[in-house]
Amino acid sequence: MAFNIQQSYRKMNEGEVLLAYKGSITTDLITNVLDVVESKLEEAKSVSAVKKKVYSVLVESLQNLYHHIEDLPDNMKDQFDTRFGILVVSKMDGLYRISTGNFVRSTRVKYLKDKIDKINSLSRDELKDMYKFVLNHQKITEKGGGGLGLIDIAKKTGNKLEYVFQKYNNDYYFFNLNIFVSETSG
Repeated sequence: MAFNIQQSYRKMNEGEVLLAYKGSITTDLITNVLDVVESKLEEAKSVSAVKKKVYSVLVESLQNLYHHIEDLPDNMKDQFDTRFGILVVSKMDGLYRISTGNFVRSTRVKYLKDKIDKINSLSRDELKDMYKFVLNHQKITEKGGGGLGLIDIAKKTGNKLEYVFQKYNNDYYFFNLNIFVSETSG
């Protein structure tokens, strides 16, 4: 079955959607998204510590999305802006879900899978150790990060990162990352 961006977007919109966006990822958008989600979280009946955690993880997710977006496949450039991404924040089954999606080059898929699988295999204490190690030994990349984003998200949420890579063509995959924050503080 061929990859369909609209289908992926619809699937990401499950549960009680607080915010859904598909389009160009810019600094102005990030500011607006954070303002909207902050006000929606204020209206929610969740514990204050949970709201702060959701907001913090959302900030990190948006930074990851913004800094790691790659150019679109050539045949999609007329449909979408080059900094195309998807973001959905929803609530379901006692969890907040932050779901992001963007195209990645085929050459990066194995690296990302290996990194996420490694993070998912670690205990909370091992994540803390890995975070400290990367913080003290990693060089800042050309995209401005040191590789701490996903580690920090896993550490803060205490939950596994869920991901899917859907093949678009030989050069690109669509990368969907789902992050879950439990509605109970912990």
